[in-house]
Amino acid sequence: MTSILDTFVQVAQDCPVTAGVVPTTKPNAKPSIHALQYELLSANPYYFTLEDLIYEVHIRHKEYPEETIAKDADRIRAELFSKSHPCMRASMLPKKYGWGVHYDLEGKIAIYGMETERYRQFVEGTSSTPKLVYAMRNKRA
Repeated sequence: MTSILDTFVQVAQDCPVTAGVVPTTKPNAKPSIHALQYELLSANPYYFTLEDLIYEVHIRHKEYPEETIAKDADRIRAELFSKSHPCMRASMLPKKYGWGVHYDLEGKIAIYGMETERYRQFVEGTSSTPKLVYAMRNKRA
C-alpha cells in the first residue's frame, strides 16, 4: 500500500453539511466503519497511518477477540491487505460528515471539521501547505 504524504483532503464538493458532524451508530448496532474512523482519528490525531487505520477499523468492526489479535495479527493483516483499499478521499468522513483529512509528512492522519480555523488554513494555503485534493463526490456531476 502506498503512503499518502503531505496532503489535505477537502470535504466533497457535494457534501451535505456545513460543519463537521460526529457519525452516530444506531442503538445496539455495531459501530459503522466511518464511526470507527472518526472515533480513532478524533482521539488520536497524527497517530495512525492509512494502513494502520484500516487495520484497526477492521479488527474493531469484525470484533476480533484480544486473544485472536495477539496470536494472529500478522495473518489478519496479510489477509486484509491482500486486496486493495481506498484512501480517505472515499471515506464518508469527508464525503458526508464534513471532516477534512490531513496526511502529514510521515503519512499520519488527523481530521478537522470544515468549520474550523485549521481547516480554513489548509484550504486557503501558504507556500508550505500540503497538496490539496477533494474527497470523492457523493453523486456524479
